Amino acid sequence: MLTAQTQRAIREESWDNLVCSEDFPCCFVVDGGVHLKSFNVSNHGSEEGDLQDRVMDRSGTRSNSPALRTIGDVHRALHPLQATADRVGKQVEQFAETLDRLSTNKPQQSSRTNHNVLPLIQGFEKIANDAVTRLKKYHEPERQDKLKRSWKRRLRNSSGRSTPIIIHEDDDGEGNTHTSLQDLQRWEQERQTWQLLSLMIQIEHPVRNFDAPIIDSNQRLSRPKRDTGVHRYSTEHAVWQNFLAEDDEAWERHVIVEWLKNSAEGLGQDIETVIEQLDVGADRGSGVWSHGWLYSKEAIKGQKRLRSWPQALEPDSPGIDTSLVNAERTQSLITQLDPDAITRQSRSLEKEDLSFERATWLACYEFLRRGRSWDSIREWCQERVEVWRATAIGGDLRGSYNSNNLSGSPTHGTWQSRSLWRQMCAIAAREGGIDDFENAVYGILSGYFPSVEKVSRSWDDHLFAHYNSYVLHQFDQYLKNKCAERNPSMLMGKHSMNNDTTIGELQILSGPALAEKLRNVQAVRDEARQPMKMLQGSLIGKTFQDFVYEIGIQLAQSANMNGRSKIISEINKHLLDHSIVVDISMKDHDLLRILTHMIFIYQDLGFNPEIGDRQYAVENIIVAYIDYLSKAGKQQLIPIYASRLSMARSIECMGRQLPFVLDTNERRTLVKLMEQYGMDITGIFNMQLQMIILDTAPVIGHQHDFPKLSILDYSDKTGKNIHPILAKFMGNEINDDEQDLLHGFEWYLLLDGHWEETMAIGAIIYKHFLRTKSLAAARNLARTVTFSDISLSKTQAILGHAIDIGRSRSLSEEEYGIQPDLRYSTRSRSSQVRNRRRSSSVRRNGARREILLSHSNTFRDLENLFIALDVLGKWKTILDSRFNEKDTQHSRPWKNKLQKVQNELEVAIEPLLHGWLQRPKDDGEAAEFHNIRVACLPELILAYVSALHSAGRFLSRKYLAKSLDLAGTVAENGSDLVETFVAARRMSELVDALAVTSKYMLLAEEEKPASSKRGIENVKIWSDLKL
Repeated sequence: MLTAQTQRAIREESWDNLVCSEDFPCCFVVDGGVHLKSFNVSNHGSEEGDLQDRVMDRSGTRSNSPALRTIGDVHRALHPLQATADRVGKQVEQFAETLDRLSTNKPQQSSRTNHNVLPLIQGFEKIANDAVTRLKKYHEPERQDKLKRSWKRRLRNSSGRSTPIIIHEDDDGEGNTHTSLQDLQRWEQERQTWQLLSLMIQIEHPVRNFDAPIIDSNQRLSRPKRDTGVHRYSTEHAVWQNFLAEDDEAWERHVIVEWLKNSAEGLGQDIETVIEQLDVGADRGSGVWSHGWLYSKEAIKGQKRLRSWPQALEPDSPGIDTSLVNAERTQSLITQLDPDAITRQSRSLEKEDLSFERATWLACYEFLRRGRSWDSIREWCQERVEVWRATAIGGDLRGSYNSNNLSGSPTHGTWQSRSLWRQMCAIAAREGGIDDFENAVYGILSGYFPSVEKVSRSWDDHLFAHYNSYVLHQFDQYLKNKCAERNPSMLMGKHSMNNDTTIGELQILSGPALAEKLRNVQAVRDEARQPMKMLQGSLIGKTFQDFVYEIGIQLAQSANMNGRSKIISEINKHLLDHSIVVDISMKDHDLLRILTHMIFIYQDLGFNPEIGDRQYAVENIIVAYIDYLSKAGKQQLIPIYASRLSMARSIECMGRQLPFVLDTNERRTLVKLMEQYGMDITGIFNMQLQMIILDTAPVIGHQHDFPKLSILDYSDKTGKNIHPILAKFMGNEINDDEQDLLHGFEWYLLLDGHWEETMAIGAIIYKHFLRTKSLAAARNLARTVTFSDISLSKTQAILGHAIDIGRSRSLSEEEYGIQPDLRYSTRSRSSQVRNRRRSSSVRRNGARREILLSHSNTFRDLENLFIALDVLGKWKTILDSRFNEKDTQHSRPWKNKLQKVQNELEVAIEPLLHGWLQRPKDDGEAAEFHNIRVACLPELILAYVSALHSAGRFLSRKYLAKSLDLAGTVAENGSDLVETFVAARRMSELVDALAVTSKYMLLAEEEKPASSKRGIENVKIWSDLKL
């Protein structure tokens, strides 16, 4: 018995060997029960022959579909979602591999730490990151072009008192590959979401034995340790670190702010490209940034030259209002070039300089929004001779947190609190500068929410504005309560701290409340209701469990919108009142994949939804993803996911998917995989057939009721003639559910043993086909899954020897290789010993064989019924193809065919005339058998009489005599056929049919000419009798 560690190691090796062809999904072959190997289609003999088998339609005949030119065309025709799977590429397999490698799947034993799940999340994030890297090669130029246009609009619409226009990106077209820019954006959002999940799980389930727990794989953030040595002379940085160490809520908000910064850096345009666009927007070439307000400066110098004033111009200088104006002569220009001249003098700049100023503040805002360090901002400002801007921004201790030179920043150069500085920034943001982005810069530094909200365009921007304000407000309150001595009392008395100044009358909301608020903000209403943003909101608000529950309910409603779904049942429970849920369907494959793997992660952490509707709703997501894998042709991945469901749901889910797997090798692979993942294989096989039968349950009053067979044509009501057999009375149509039943029963051939279950299920299927009058489907079952095939496939495991136990009533010694006794040699004595042992084994196996036969009685009896019906149908087909009897050239071959099938018919009918369905297990089964006999035997025997009558006409009169022998068989002692005909109220029909046959025999003998040739009947007699 392999240990769990060994099995996991073997599975990991098998995933490493996974090879996918371009057109076909990955397939696995199981060797030894647990070892998985991949194989390519090219290694499987003739591709042409394989494809011909694959394009067979559901009825078993070749499809008349248009010619398919490539292997990929054929596979996409077989799997309608293969195009979607191709778009995702190898990611589906990679997610399954990562889950199989790293997930513990033992929530009940979880210690609720993140040791086990962090590698799993990082594995998923790596898959998303690799996809982003690959897609950027194709779609990054297209995105940069669109972002350039967006920046131009953003800069153009950023006036001093106007709100920037919300930019909605156009729909993306296809690139040179089967992917699009939208795919790149989706994968970027997914990468962002996996990063958020990693952060939130480490916040909720921290690893306490680490001195500084790492929050993400890049080690960008680590929670500081609490420092009890912080005093009034400690640096602000030390106080900030202690604040984050003590306050869990502040630490969480700080982490979210940093995540939003990192996301903006990854999702936005490259900052250098942004700066190039700002150069163009400000009418400046590269290298002219260092000249500052170039056009306004020239205007001021011109005025000074005209006035010959050596000193600086003043706003109240004579005639300055009319002479120093902008190029459009609509506004007065500033008279001095100090940074606050615009607001202090209430004057303007030249249009080009205004664009330069807005562009500069926009760049500063982007630096802060993306979390760039203060050192990088300082270097950028120094290049443009705008060092004062870096000095203004340098008070933010978070901006220098990641700096390599911590002691060099203004924050760490003083022991005094920066609270007063943040107050000044808040006043600057509230009073307003020349541009919204200038106000937003000061708003980020101070936590003044309204100014940051004003320039926020996306859901991420709005969330950043809230959480940035929250965390800075908390820090100021922390300083006020625990470090009051650090604030200069005289200045703080003059500029008192209050909520309105720093936070701008913003109410601090919880995570769920904030997510709900953003869903109602007009500017981001649509984005906030997108599935990925609602998912991120649930992670931040710690409502993921409620989120997936609502998603599961929505999936159930969507799946059953146009009729009852076979995959997901409808849930009789309404959503929470007034709740906003994701508009999701079974086609949202990417979201289903993400949610499925997140559910598994939370399961590993101990998430276990309560039994009932809630558990069923959550598992709807997993089931929907499994259904996608099945339709995309990735059946080998299904057991990995189905094994994570509850026991009952995993059986139900697998039972729904198995009928779609038709290839025998693939079926064997799935059986081995289900065994490997500890699934109830027999229960799954039984469930698949049970569900199909329930889906197609006939409208009959009682479960033991069966409709009468319809074989004969009763259009002649005179009773003078034998009723002929109907043409194609079994039909040829087999619907999808019936085909699924046939395919479902084929799975039982793959099970070693399980004889009694197999026979019972086969009998149930036959009975179902009788109830639904699906004779064509039952005929196919009798042809494709015969008792002989089942016996040969299962007796090896049961008896140690593959035999057809229905072929004879006893096992011969020759079958077991027993040699004749050799009495007169030493070697013969050893042979005698071996033979005695083998004889004992034969006797034991003989007893087992009888048990196997007793378990198979019902199945064999029902199989015999449909074999007889099948032969009878063939007989009717040959009979209807007869030629003119005088055409001896064609009549002889036709009679030979009819004679052959007549012989087969006699053999097939024989088992039904003696004890058919006469071995019930209980009274209930006895009543059921009685109903089946009443519904089937009278019609079948009457059809047999009709066949004998026609054979007597076209082949030989001996068949007329056999019909009279049949009357004796019905009436003989111990026969139950009389009782069956009486119960069916059809004894008079049998008597009439036999009377017509007897009359014909008498007339035929009387009219027979003495010189008639052998084998040719007198046609005049038939015409006179009008038979």
